[in-house]
Amino acid sequence: MRIIVDAMGGDNAPQAPVQGALQAIKEYGVEVVLVGRGEDILEALQREGVAELPAGLSISHAGQVVDMSDNPATAFKEKKDSSLTVGLNLLKSGEGDAFVSAGSTGALLSGATLLVKRIKGVRRAAMAPVVPTGGGGSVLIDCGATAEGTPEFLLQFAFMGSYYAERVLGRPEPKVGLLNIGAEPSKGTDLQREAYQLLQKAKEEGRINFVGNVEAREAVEGAVDVIVADGYSGNIFLKAVEGAGLFLTREMKKMFMKSLKTKIAALLMKDSLQNFKKLLDANEVGGTALLGISKPVIKAHGSSNGYAIKNAIRQAVEFSRSGIVEDITENVEHMRLPARSSAADGGVEENDKKIVKNTLDSQP
Repeated sequence: MRIIVDAMGGDNAPQAPVQGALQAIKEYGVEVVLVGRGEDILEALQREGVAELPAGLSISHAGQVVDMSDNPATAFKEKKDSSLTVGLNLLKSGEGDAFVSAGSTGALLSGATLLVKRIKGVRRAAMAPVVPTGGGGSVLIDCGATAEGTPEFLLQFAFMGSYYAERVLGRPEPKVGLLNIGAEPSKGTDLQREAYQLLQKAKEEGRINFVGNVEAREAVEGAVDVIVADGYSGNIFLKAVEGAGLFLTREMKKMFMKSLKTKIAALLMKDSLQNFKKLLDANEVGGTALLGISKPVIKAHGSSNGYAIKNAIRQAVEFSRSGIVEDITENVEHMRLPARSSAADGGVEENDKKIVKNTLDSQP
């Protein structure tokens, strides 16, 4: 298994990607290709006490870097020698099994869509993070790749999220819920009501385990394995969960540091508190899968440290071995509305360009 890693993407590049790659090679026995400025990568390796490239690690030189200030829709074309563009082209040409980047989300989405391409028939790629819930984590799809959705988008998100939950999280017949403001089929906007009917039909055909609408509160409690949302609602839900986690962690720290008695209690509960902290720590997950692309792509958080990159590589390995891309490809006919034009089916460059532009224009 060979994972391609953008060594220049993220706030802590290239040190964090280098650290993550070294850890992943040691722990998972994978090969890692670090893409970026060779001299910078070698200097980062030296800071880790590594004088020579260890077995399993290689460098693919790329002289440019996609910055956060670059236009995400065109950066991968304007900087053809960037670590992101070179890495995606390596993935496209089959020189690696998956790609990991902590760089610009928009540029990664654009590059993956236009270089690696969507699976034919998939209308939009979707970002599918695993969010902490009472059920041991749930797949949230979409969390911001496409803010303005259609009922067909949500139908496809449900299928893709279901495959991911089953294959990667190990949830047989994962429960799929549509994020909404109430449980009744009549709740929500036209988007949610129409999507509900499509998801219900897919359930009746035995293709997904749709359990109906799910409110944010029940979703956090772990009522479903897959939370289906348009990118706008999903992004708000994700940020709310992240904010609540930070708030709870901060308040618990204040509570346990209040007196000698509470400090003793904290010491006695040390293991439990550490497990709670891990549950809310994005670094433990590693990254967000970009579903609907023809090959595995993982978006790591921009502030990822070495540990997070290592876990993003682990996630890329699991994604690559899972067979999700094959699942989506084999079942895409059941994920579409009838009378769909060939331009909407994917693989048409001009249509993909429009998709990227519309997606980036509507990102939250």
